[in-house]
Amino acid sequence: MQSGNLPESVPSPKETLGYHVIRWCKQYVRTPDGERAGSPWEFTPEQLKFVLWFYAINPDGTWKYSAGTLRRAKGWGKTPLLAALAIVEFIGPVRFNGWDAFGLPKAKAVPLPIVQIGATALDQTEQTLDMVRGMLSESPAEAHYGLEISKSIVQFKSGKPGSIKPRSTAGRTNEGNRPTFVVMDEQHHWVTTNGGPDFYQVLKRNVEKTTKAGSRWVGTTNAYNPNEDSVAQIIHESEMVTKGFWLYDCLEASISLEDIRVEEKVRQALIEAYGDADWADIDGLTRTILYDRTTPDSTYCRFYFNQIAESSDGWMSKDEWDLVLSEDDPVKPGDQIAIGFDGSIRNDATGLVGCRLRDGKLFVLNVWERPENTKPDWEVDTLAVEAAVYKAFKEYKVEWFYGDPPYFQEAIGRWAIQFATRDTEYVFEFWTNKPTRMVQATERFRSGVMTKEICHDGDERLTRHVLNAVTREVMVGGEAGILIQKDSPRSKRRIDLAVAGILALEARSDAIADGRMKRRSGRVVGF
Repeated sequence: MQSGNLPESVPSPKETLGYHVIRWCKQYVRTPDGERAGSPWEFTPEQLKFVLWFYAINPDGTWKYSAGTLRRAKGWGKTPLLAALAIVEFIGPVRFNGWDAFGLPKAKAVPLPIVQIGATALDQTEQTLDMVRGMLSESPAEAHYGLEISKSIVQFKSGKPGSIKPRSTAGRTNEGNRPTFVVMDEQHHWVTTNGGPDFYQVLKRNVEKTTKAGSRWVGTTNAYNPNEDSVAQIIHESEMVTKGFWLYDCLEASISLEDIRVEEKVRQALIEAYGDADWADIDGLTRTILYDRTTPDSTYCRFYFNQIAESSDGWMSKDEWDLVLSEDDPVKPGDQIAIGFDGSIRNDATGLVGCRLRDGKLFVLNVWERPENTKPDWEVDTLAVEAAVYKAFKEYKVEWFYGDPPYFQEAIGRWAIQFATRDTEYVFEFWTNKPTRMVQATERFRSGVMTKEICHDGDERLTRHVLNAVTREVMVGGEAGILIQKDSPRSKRRIDLAVAGILALEARSDAIADGRMKRRSGRVVGF
Protein backbone atom coordinates (compact mmCIF):
# COMPACT_ATOMS: atom_id res chain seq x y z
CA MET A 1 0.00 0.00 0.00
CA GLN A 2 1.50 3.29 -1.11
CA SER A 3 1.08 6.06 1.44
CA GLY A 4 2.69 9.41 1.99
CA ASN A 5 2.37 12.04 -0.71
CA LEU A 6 4.43 10.61 -3.57
CA PRO A 7 2.41 11.13 -6.78
CA GLU A 8 1.32 8.01 -8.66
CA SER A 9 2.75 9.14 -11.99
CA VAL A 10 6.29 10.28 -12.80
CA PRO A 11 7.19 13.85 -13.77
CA SER A 12 8.00 14.68 -17.36
CA PRO A 13 11.57 15.71 -18.34
CA LYS A 14 10.37 19.33 -18.27
CA GLU A 15 9.35 19.03 -14.61
CA THR A 16 12.45 17.58 -12.96
CA LEU A 17 16.24 17.53 -12.85
CA GLY A 18 15.98 13.87 -11.89
CA TYR A 19 16.79 12.60 -15.37
CA HIS A 20 20.14 14.45 -15.23
CA VAL A 21 20.82 12.82 -11.85
CA ILE A 22 19.95 9.33 -13.11
CA ARG A 23 22.14 9.59 -16.24
CA TRP A 24 25.05 11.06 -14.29
CA CYS A 25 24.97 8.34 -11.62
CA LYS A 26 24.96 5.61 -14.26
CA GLN A 27 28.01 7.18 -15.91
CA TYR A 28 30.12 8.02 -12.87
CA VAL A 29 29.02 5.82 -9.94
CA ARG A 30 29.66 2.11 -9.53
CA THR A 31 27.71 -0.64 -7.75
CA PRO A 32 29.72 -1.30 -4.57
CA ASP A 33 28.85 -4.94 -3.81
CA GLY A 34 26.79 -7.96 -4.74
CA GLU A 35 26.63 -9.79 -8.04
CA ARG A 36 26.83 -6.51 -9.98
CA ALA A 37 29.80 -5.10 -8.06
CA GLY A 38 31.83 -2.74 -10.24
CA SER A 39 29.11 -2.26 -12.86
CA PRO A 40 27.43 1.10 -13.48
CA TRP A 41 25.05 2.11 -10.71
CA GLU A 42 21.36 1.73 -11.50
CA PHE A 43 18.38 2.75 -9.43
CA THR A 44 15.46 0.35 -9.08
CA PRO A 45 12.17 1.56 -10.58
CA GLU A 46 10.89 2.62 -7.15
CA GLN A 47 14.14 4.43 -6.38
CA LEU A 48 13.95 6.09 -9.80
CA LYS A 49 10.50 7.39 -9.06
CA PHE A 50 11.63 8.84 -5.74
CA VAL A 51 14.64 10.52 -7.38
CA LEU A 52 12.52 12.00 -10.15
CA TRP A 53 10.07 13.54 -7.71
CA PHE A 54 12.72 14.60 -5.20
CA TYR A 55 14.38 16.64 -7.96
CA ALA A 56 11.08 17.95 -9.36
CA ILE A 57 11.05 21.69 -10.03
CA ASN A 58 8.49 24.44 -10.32
CA PRO A 59 8.15 26.52 -13.52
CA ASP A 60 10.58 29.09 -12.08
CA GLY A 61 13.24 26.45 -11.44
CA THR A 62 12.80 26.26 -7.67
CA TRP A 63 12.32 22.93 -5.94
CA LYS A 64 8.82 21.49 -5.76
CA TYR A 65 9.80 19.83 -2.46
CA SER A 66 12.14 21.51 0.00
CA ALA A 67 13.02 18.19 1.68
CA GLY A 68 12.29 14.49 1.35
CA THR A 69 11.84 11.35 3.41
CA LEU A 70 11.84 7.74 2.32
CA ARG A 71 10.17 5.27 4.72
CA ARG A 72 10.68 1.69 3.67
CA ALA A 73 11.18 -1.78 5.14
CA LYS A 74 14.51 -2.84 6.59
CA GLY A 75 16.85 -4.00 3.84
CA TRP A 76 14.92 -2.31 1.03
CA GLY A 77 17.96 -0.29 -0.11
CA LYS A 78 17.54 3.06 1.62
CA THR A 79 21.20 3.52 2.58
CA PRO A 80 22.61 2.91 -0.94
CA LEU A 81 20.09 5.42 -2.28
CA LEU A 82 21.21 8.01 0.27
CA ALA A 83 24.84 7.36 -0.58
CA ALA A 84 24.14 7.88 -4.29
CA LEU A 85 22.34 11.15 -3.57
CA ALA A 86 25.20 12.32 -1.33
CA ILE A 87 27.64 11.72 -4.17
CA VAL A 88 25.60 13.42 -6.87
CA GLU A 89 24.97 16.40 -4.56
CA PHE A 90 28.74 16.65 -4.09
CA ILE A 91 29.89 16.60 -7.72
CA GLY A 92 26.89 15.98 -9.98
CA PRO A 93 24.32 18.14 -11.81
CA VAL A 94 21.77 18.98 -9.12
CA ARG A 95 21.00 22.69 -9.48
CA PHE A 96 18.75 24.40 -12.01
CA ASN A 97 20.68 26.20 -14.74
CA GLY A 98 18.06 27.64 -17.05
CA TRP A 99 16.28 26.09 -20.02
CA ASP A 100 17.66 24.69 -23.25
CA ALA A 101 16.32 25.30 -26.76
CA PHE A 102 13.79 22.47 -26.37
CA GLY A 103 12.33 23.88 -23.17
CA LEU A 104 14.04 21.29 -20.99
CA PRO A 105 15.77 22.25 -17.73
CA LYS A 106 19.55 22.32 -17.67
CA ALA A 107 21.48 21.32 -14.55
CA LYS A 108 24.81 22.26 -13.01
CA ALA A 109 26.92 21.21 -10.04
CA VAL A 110 26.91 23.02 -6.70
CA PRO A 111 29.72 25.64 -6.67
CA LEU A 112 30.77 24.97 -3.05
CA PRO A 113 29.33 21.55 -2.13
CA ILE A 114 29.14 20.81 1.60
CA VAL A 115 27.42 17.46 1.99
CA GLN A 116 26.87 16.23 5.54
CA ILE A 117 25.85 12.77 6.71
CA GLY A 118 24.07 13.20 10.01
CA ALA A 119 23.60 10.66 12.79
CA THR A 120 23.24 10.65 16.55
CA ALA A 121 26.67 8.99 16.85
CA LEU A 122 29.61 8.94 14.46
CA ASP A 123 29.66 5.15 14.20
CA GLN A 124 26.11 5.31 12.84
CA THR A 125 27.37 7.26 9.83
CA GLU A 126 29.83 4.51 8.89
CA GLN A 127 27.34 2.45 6.92
CA THR A 128 26.46 5.35 4.64
CA LEU A 129 30.09 6.47 4.35
CA ASP A 130 31.19 2.92 3.55
CA MET A 131 28.60 2.84 0.79
CA VAL A 132 29.83 6.22 -0.55
CA ARG A 133 33.43 4.97 -0.63
CA GLY A 134 32.37 1.73 -2.30
CA MET A 135 30.49 3.61 -5.01
CA LEU A 136 33.38 6.01 -5.68
CA SER A 137 36.50 3.84 -5.31
CA GLU A 138 37.82 2.94 -8.76
CA SER A 139 34.83 4.66 -10.34
CA PRO A 140 35.05 7.06 -13.29
CA ALA A 141 34.17 9.86 -10.84
CA GLU A 142 37.30 9.30 -8.73
CA ALA A 143 39.63 10.09 -11.61
CA HIS A 144 37.47 12.58 -13.49
CA TYR A 145 36.85 14.82 -10.45
CA GLY A 146 40.15 14.20 -8.71
CA LEU A 147 38.72 12.82 -5.49
CA GLU A 148 40.51 11.99 -2.27
CA ILE A 149 38.54 9.20 -0.60
CA SER A 150 39.41 8.48 3.02
CA LYS A 151 37.61 6.70 5.84
CA SER A 152 36.00 9.81 7.27
CA ILE A 153 35.83 12.29 4.39
CA VAL A 154 35.57 12.59 0.63
CA GLN A 155 37.14 15.75 -0.81
CA PHE A 156 39.09 17.12 -3.76
CA LYS A 157 42.79 16.29 -4.08
CA SER A 158 43.43 19.78 -5.43
CA GLY A 159 42.33 21.39 -2.19
CA LYS A 160 39.25 22.87 -3.83
CA PRO A 161 36.58 23.58 -1.19
CA GLY A 162 33.89 20.95 -0.77
CA SER A 163 33.43 17.62 0.96
CA ILE A 164 31.25 14.74 2.09
CA LYS A 165 31.72 14.19 5.81
CA PRO A 166 29.84 13.01 8.89
CA ARG A 167 28.12 15.02 11.59
CA SER A 168 26.89 13.77 14.93
CA THR A 169 25.11 15.14 17.98
CA ALA A 170 27.80 17.35 19.44
CA GLY A 171 25.45 19.95 20.84
CA ARG A 172 25.89 23.50 19.67
CA THR A 173 29.16 22.77 17.88
CA ASN A 174 27.08 22.07 14.76
CA GLU A 175 25.47 25.50 14.82
CA GLY A 176 26.76 27.85 12.15
CA ASN A 177 27.51 25.31 9.44
CA ARG A 178 26.19 26.03 5.96
CA PRO A 179 25.65 22.65 4.28
CA THR A 180 24.31 22.44 0.76
CA PHE A 181 22.86 18.98 1.37
CA VAL A 182 22.23 16.91 4.50
CA VAL A 183 21.61 13.19 4.66
CA MET A 184 19.72 11.91 7.72
CA ASP A 185 19.66 8.12 7.83
CA GLU A 186 17.57 5.97 10.21
CA GLN A 187 15.56 8.82 11.70
CA HIS A 188 13.52 6.36 13.78
CA HIS A 189 16.61 6.12 16.02
CA TRP A 190 16.81 9.90 16.48
CA VAL A 191 15.06 10.15 19.85
CA THR A 192 15.17 12.46 22.86
CA THR A 193 17.49 10.24 24.90
CA ASN A 194 20.28 10.56 22.33
CA GLY A 195 19.61 14.19 21.43
CA GLY A 196 18.12 13.31 18.05
CA PRO A 197 15.30 15.90 17.87
CA ASP A 198 17.60 18.76 18.91
CA PHE A 199 20.25 17.64 16.43
CA TYR A 200 17.65 17.47 13.68
CA GLN A 201 16.59 21.05 14.42
CA VAL A 202 20.21 22.23 14.23
CA LEU A 203 20.82 20.51 10.88
CA LYS A 204 17.55 21.80 9.51
CA ARG A 205 18.31 25.38 10.57
CA ASN A 206 21.72 25.17 8.95
CA VAL A 207 20.24 23.99 5.66
CA GLU A 208 17.58 26.68 5.75
CA LYS A 209 20.27 29.38 5.66
CA THR A 210 20.86 28.65 1.98
CA THR A 211 17.54 27.27 0.77
CA LYS A 212 17.31 29.98 -1.88
CA ALA A 213 20.46 28.51 -3.38
CA GLY A 214 18.83 25.08 -3.45
CA SER A 215 20.09 23.52 -0.20
CA ARG A 216 17.91 20.68 1.12
CA TRP A 217 17.91 17.61 3.33
CA VAL A 218 16.77 14.04 2.76
CA GLY A 219 16.08 11.35 5.32
CA THR A 220 15.28 7.68 5.49
CA THR A 221 13.55 5.69 8.19
CA ASN A 222 11.86 2.47 9.07
CA ALA A 223 8.38 2.77 10.52
CA TYR A 224 8.85 4.43 13.89
CA ASN A 225 7.78 3.44 17.37
CA PRO A 226 5.11 5.99 18.37
CA ASN A 227 6.15 5.62 22.02
CA GLU A 228 9.53 7.23 21.40
CA ASP A 229 8.70 10.62 19.87
CA SER A 230 11.48 10.24 17.30
CA VAL A 231 12.47 12.58 14.49
CA ALA A 232 10.82 10.11 12.11
CA GLN A 233 7.52 10.70 13.88
CA ILE A 234 8.01 14.47 14.07
CA ILE A 235 8.49 14.60 10.30
CA HIS A 236 5.64 12.22 9.50
CA GLU A 237 3.19 14.26 11.58
CA SER A 238 4.41 17.62 10.27
CA GLU A 239 2.07 19.78 8.21
CA MET A 240 4.99 20.25 5.82
CA VAL A 241 4.23 16.68 4.75
CA THR A 242 0.45 16.86 4.84
CA LYS A 243 0.46 20.09 2.84
CA GLY A 244 2.92 18.68 0.29
CA PHE A 245 5.93 20.92 0.96
CA TRP A 246 8.10 17.93 1.92
CA LEU A 247 8.15 14.75 -0.16
CA TYR A 248 7.20 11.63 1.82
CA ASP A 249 7.44 8.26 0.10
CA CYS A 250 6.17 5.22 1.97
CA LEU A 251 5.23 1.68 0.99
CA GLU A 252 3.66 -0.42 3.75
CA ALA A 253 2.08 -3.83 3.95
CA SER A 254 -1.65 -4.37 4.31
CA ILE A 255 -1.76 -6.90 7.13
CA SER A 256 -3.28 -6.93 10.61
CA LEU A 257 -1.79 -8.37 13.78
CA GLU A 258 -4.49 -11.05 13.71
CA ASP A 259 -2.99 -12.40 10.45
CA ILE A 260 0.66 -12.35 11.50
CA ARG A 261 0.53 -16.14 12.09
CA VAL A 262 -0.92 -16.94 8.67
CA GLU A 263 1.94 -17.91 6.38
CA GLU A 264 0.42 -16.88 3.06
CA LYS A 265 -0.70 -13.51 4.40
CA VAL A 266 2.72 -12.84 5.94
CA ARG A 267 4.46 -13.72 2.69
CA GLN A 268 2.12 -11.52 0.65
CA ALA A 269 2.59 -8.64 3.09
CA LEU A 270 6.37 -8.89 2.80
CA ILE A 271 6.18 -8.89 -1.00
CA GLU A 272 4.00 -5.80 -0.80
CA ALA A 273 6.29 -3.97 1.65
CA TYR A 274 9.54 -4.73 -0.21
CA GLY A 275 8.20 -3.77 -3.62
CA ASP A 276 10.85 -4.19 -6.30
CA ALA A 277 13.69 -4.95 -3.86
CA ASP A 278 14.12 -8.41 -5.36
CA TRP A 279 17.14 -9.12 -3.18
CA ALA A 280 14.95 -9.31 -0.06
CA ASP A 281 14.84 -12.84 1.43
CA ILE A 282 11.06 -13.19 1.54
CA ASP A 283 11.20 -16.90 2.47
CA GLY A 284 13.64 -16.30 5.31
CA LEU A 285 11.72 -13.34 6.66
CA THR A 286 8.48 -15.31 6.51
CA ARG A 287 9.99 -18.12 8.60
CA THR A 288 11.37 -15.64 11.11
CA ILE A 289 8.07 -13.84 11.59
CA LEU A 290 6.08 -17.07 11.88
CA TYR A 291 8.32 -18.96 14.28
CA ASP A 292 10.77 -16.61 16.04
CA ARG A 293 8.94 -15.53 19.17
CA THR A 294 11.97 -13.79 20.69
CA THR A 295 11.03 -10.61 18.80
CA PRO A 296 7.80 -8.71 19.55
CA ASP A 297 5.22 -8.64 16.77
CA SER A 298 5.30 -4.85 16.87
CA THR A 299 8.96 -4.96 15.82
CA TYR A 300 8.12 -7.16 12.86
CA CYS A 301 5.37 -4.72 11.91
CA ARG A 302 7.70 -1.73 11.96
CA PHE A 303 10.83 -3.15 10.38
CA TYR A 304 9.49 -5.67 7.86
CA PHE A 305 5.93 -4.58 7.13
CA ASN A 306 6.83 -0.87 7.44
CA GLN A 307 3.78 -0.29 9.62
CA ILE A 308 3.80 2.20 12.47
CA ALA A 309 3.16 0.10 15.55
CA GLU A 310 3.42 0.52 19.27
CA SER A 311 6.10 -1.49 20.98
CA SER A 312 5.15 -4.22 23.40
CA ASP A 313 5.22 -1.79 26.33
CA GLY A 314 1.49 -1.14 26.13
CA TRP A 315 0.15 -0.85 29.66
CA MET A 316 -2.82 -3.16 29.28
CA SER A 317 -3.74 -5.69 26.60
CA LYS A 318 -7.28 -6.02 25.31
CA ASP A 319 -7.46 -9.60 26.55
CA GLU A 320 -6.43 -8.57 30.05
CA TRP A 321 -8.95 -5.74 30.16
CA ASP A 322 -11.76 -7.84 28.71
CA LEU A 323 -11.31 -10.43 31.46
CA VAL A 324 -12.55 -7.96 34.07
CA LEU A 325 -15.60 -6.85 32.09
CA SER A 326 -18.76 -7.16 34.21
CA GLU A 327 -22.03 -6.19 32.56
CA ASP A 328 -24.12 -7.57 35.43
CA ASP A 329 -25.01 -5.60 38.55
CA PRO A 330 -24.77 -2.09 37.04
CA VAL A 331 -23.86 0.89 39.20
CA LYS A 332 -27.04 2.63 40.32
CA PRO A 333 -27.90 6.03 41.81
CA GLY A 334 -27.43 5.91 45.57
CA ASP A 335 -24.47 3.50 45.42
CA GLN A 336 -21.39 4.36 47.45
CA ILE A 337 -18.67 5.39 45.03
CA ALA A 338 -15.28 7.05 44.84
CA ILE A 339 -14.35 9.41 42.01
CA GLY A 340 -11.17 10.10 40.07
CA PHE A 341 -10.82 13.32 38.08
CA ASP A 342 -8.19 14.19 35.46
CA GLY A 343 -8.66 17.62 33.92
CA SER A 344 -7.35 19.64 31.02
CA ILE A 345 -8.42 22.75 29.17
CA ARG A 346 -7.40 22.43 25.51
CA ASN A 347 -5.21 19.60 24.24
CA ASP A 348 -6.07 16.57 26.36
CA ALA A 349 -9.37 15.14 27.51
CA THR A 350 -11.06 15.84 30.83
CA GLY A 351 -12.72 12.93 32.57
CA LEU A 352 -14.60 11.79 35.66
CA VAL A 353 -14.48 8.09 36.52
CA GLY A 354 -16.40 6.47 39.34
CA CYS A 355 -15.48 3.34 41.28
CA ARG A 356 -18.10 1.54 43.37
CA LEU A 357 -16.85 0.85 46.88
CA ARG A 358 -18.30 -2.61 47.42
CA ASP A 359 -16.81 -4.30 44.35
CA GLY A 360 -14.39 -1.85 42.66
CA LYS A 361 -16.53 -1.51 39.54
CA LEU A 362 -15.31 1.33 37.31
CA PHE A 363 -17.63 3.43 35.19
CA VAL A 364 -17.45 6.76 33.34
CA LEU A 365 -19.35 9.65 34.85
CA ASN A 366 -18.47 11.99 32.01
CA VAL A 367 -15.68 12.87 29.61
CA TRP A 368 -14.90 15.87 27.40
CA GLU A 369 -12.66 15.18 24.39
CA ARG A 370 -11.56 17.60 21.73
CA PRO A 371 -13.73 16.88 18.64
CA GLU A 372 -12.09 16.13 15.32
CA ASN A 373 -11.65 19.08 12.94
CA THR A 374 -12.73 21.58 15.57
CA LYS A 375 -11.57 25.17 15.82
CA PRO A 376 -8.03 25.78 17.16
CA ASP A 377 -9.40 27.77 20.10
CA TRP A 378 -11.59 24.90 21.37
CA GLU A 379 -11.62 24.55 25.14
CA VAL A 380 -13.26 22.24 27.65
CA ASP A 381 -16.58 23.61 28.91
CA THR A 382 -15.60 24.15 32.54
CA LEU A 383 -19.18 24.92 33.51
CA ALA A 384 -20.21 21.51 32.18
CA VAL A 385 -17.44 19.94 34.25
CA GLU A 386 -18.71 21.74 37.34
CA ALA A 387 -22.25 20.56 36.62
CA ALA A 388 -21.11 16.95 36.20
CA VAL A 389 -19.30 17.00 39.54
CA TYR A 390 -22.36 18.40 41.32
CA LYS A 391 -24.56 15.82 39.59
CA ALA A 392 -22.33 12.98 40.73
CA PHE A 393 -22.48 14.14 44.35
CA LYS A 394 -26.25 14.44 44.06
CA GLU A 395 -26.94 11.05 42.46
CA TYR A 396 -24.42 8.88 44.32
CA LYS A 397 -23.04 8.62 47.81
CA VAL A 398 -19.57 9.95 46.97
CA GLU A 399 -17.24 8.92 49.78
CA TRP A 400 -13.91 10.07 48.36
CA PHE A 401 -12.88 12.27 45.41
CA TYR A 402 -9.32 12.54 44.08
CA GLY A 403 -8.63 15.26 41.50
CA ASP A 404 -5.43 16.13 39.66
CA PRO A 405 -5.09 19.88 40.39
CA PRO A 406 -3.47 21.41 37.26
CA TYR A 407 -6.00 23.64 35.43
CA PHE A 408 -8.66 22.93 38.09
CA GLN A 409 -6.89 23.69 41.36
CA GLU A 410 -9.26 26.52 42.27
CA ALA A 411 -12.29 24.37 41.45
CA ILE A 412 -11.02 21.40 43.44
CA GLY A 413 -10.40 23.65 46.41
CA ARG A 414 -13.91 25.03 46.13
CA TRP A 415 -15.44 21.55 45.85
CA ALA A 416 -13.52 20.48 48.93
CA ILE A 417 -15.23 23.24 50.90
CA GLN A 418 -18.67 22.88 49.37
CA PHE A 419 -18.98 19.12 49.79
CA ALA A 420 -17.40 18.86 53.24
CA THR A 421 -19.55 18.25 56.29
CA ARG A 422 -18.85 19.28 59.84
CA ASP A 423 -16.58 16.32 60.55
CA THR A 424 -15.76 14.82 57.15
CA GLU A 425 -13.93 15.84 54.00
CA TYR A 426 -14.63 14.24 50.66
CA VAL A 427 -12.59 16.07 48.00
CA PHE A 428 -8.78 15.90 47.92
CA GLU A 429 -5.94 16.80 45.58
CA PHE A 430 -3.89 14.02 44.00
CA TRP A 431 -0.90 15.31 42.03
CA THR A 432 -0.24 12.81 39.26
CA ASN A 433 3.13 14.44 38.49
CA LYS A 434 4.58 13.17 41.79
CA PRO A 435 6.19 9.87 40.69
CA THR A 436 6.36 8.06 44.02
CA ARG A 437 2.65 8.20 44.74
CA MET A 438 1.57 7.77 41.13
CA VAL A 439 3.82 4.73 40.56
CA GLN A 440 2.24 3.00 43.55
CA ALA A 441 -1.28 3.89 42.37
CA THR A 442 -0.56 2.68 38.83
CA GLU A 443 0.84 -0.62 40.08
CA ARG A 444 -2.19 -1.16 42.34
CA PHE A 445 -4.55 -0.55 39.42
CA ARG A 446 -2.81 -3.08 37.17
CA SER A 447 -2.59 -5.60 40.02
CA GLY A 448 -6.32 -5.14 40.58
CA VAL A 449 -6.97 -6.05 36.95
CA MET A 450 -4.59 -9.03 36.97
CA THR A 451 -6.13 -10.44 40.17
CA LYS A 452 -9.67 -9.54 39.07
CA GLU A 453 -10.21 -7.54 42.23
CA ILE A 454 -11.75 -4.74 40.18
CA CYS A 455 -14.03 -4.70 37.16
CA HIS A 456 -15.54 -2.31 34.62
CA ASP A 457 -18.86 -1.97 32.83
CA GLY A 458 -17.47 -2.10 29.29
CA ASP A 459 -17.71 1.61 28.52
CA GLU A 460 -16.02 2.09 25.15
CA ARG A 461 -14.47 5.38 26.20
CA LEU A 462 -12.75 4.00 29.28
CA THR A 463 -11.60 0.93 27.37
CA ARG A 464 -10.14 3.04 24.60
CA HIS A 465 -8.18 5.25 27.00
CA VAL A 466 -6.87 2.27 29.00
CA LEU A 467 -5.69 0.48 25.85
CA ASN A 468 -4.14 3.69 24.48
CA ALA A 469 -1.82 3.99 27.49
CA VAL A 470 1.81 2.91 27.20
CA THR A 471 4.30 2.47 30.00
CA ARG A 472 7.20 4.68 30.99
CA GLU A 473 9.88 3.51 33.37
CA VAL A 474 10.98 5.94 36.08
CA MET A 475 13.34 5.69 39.04
CA VAL A 476 11.73 6.14 42.42
CA GLY A 477 13.88 5.81 45.52
CA GLY A 478 16.59 4.04 43.56
CA GLU A 479 14.15 1.47 42.15
CA ALA A 480 12.41 1.27 38.80
CA GLY A 481 8.71 2.00 38.67
CA ILE A 482 6.08 2.21 35.95
CA LEU A 483 3.92 5.18 34.96
CA ILE A 484 1.57 5.48 32.03
CA GLN A 485 1.64 8.06 29.25
CA LYS A 486 0.41 8.72 25.73
CA ASP A 487 2.29 7.06 22.90
CA SER A 488 3.73 10.49 22.04
CA PRO A 489 3.27 14.04 23.34
CA ARG A 490 1.33 15.08 20.22
CA SER A 491 -0.72 11.92 20.00
CA LYS A 492 -4.49 12.19 19.74
CA ARG A 493 -4.85 8.83 21.48
CA ARG A 494 -6.13 9.99 24.87
CA ILE A 495 -5.46 8.25 28.17
CA ASP A 496 -7.14 10.70 30.58
CA LEU A 497 -9.89 8.30 31.61
CA ALA A 498 -7.24 5.71 32.42
CA VAL A 499 -5.57 8.23 34.73
CA ALA A 500 -8.94 9.13 36.25
CA GLY A 501 -9.60 5.40 36.76
CA ILE A 502 -6.34 5.03 38.66
CA LEU A 503 -7.32 7.95 40.89
CA ALA A 504 -10.82 6.52 41.38
CA LEU A 505 -9.39 3.21 42.56
CA GLU A 506 -7.04 5.03 44.93
CA ALA A 507 -9.98 7.04 46.23
CA ARG A 508 -11.91 3.81 46.82
CA SER A 509 -9.01 2.26 48.73
CA ASP A 510 -8.62 5.29 50.96
CA ALA A 511 -12.37 5.54 51.52
CA ILE A 512 -12.50 1.91 52.65
CA ALA A 513 -9.44 2.37 54.85
CA ASP A 514 -11.19 5.34 56.44
CA GLY A 515 -14.18 3.19 57.29
CA ARG A 516 -16.62 4.75 54.85
CA MET A 517 -18.15 1.52 53.63
CA LYS A 518 -20.75 2.22 56.29
CA ARG A 519 -23.34 4.49 54.73
CA ARG A 520 -23.35 7.97 56.09
CA SER A 521 -26.62 9.73 56.61
CA GLY A 522 -27.63 13.33 57.01
CA ARG A 523 -25.08 14.71 54.53
CA VAL A 524 -26.49 17.67 52.62
CA VAL A 525 -24.96 18.86 49.36
CA GLY A 526 -25.36 22.56 48.69
CA PHE A 527 -25.66 24.10 45.23
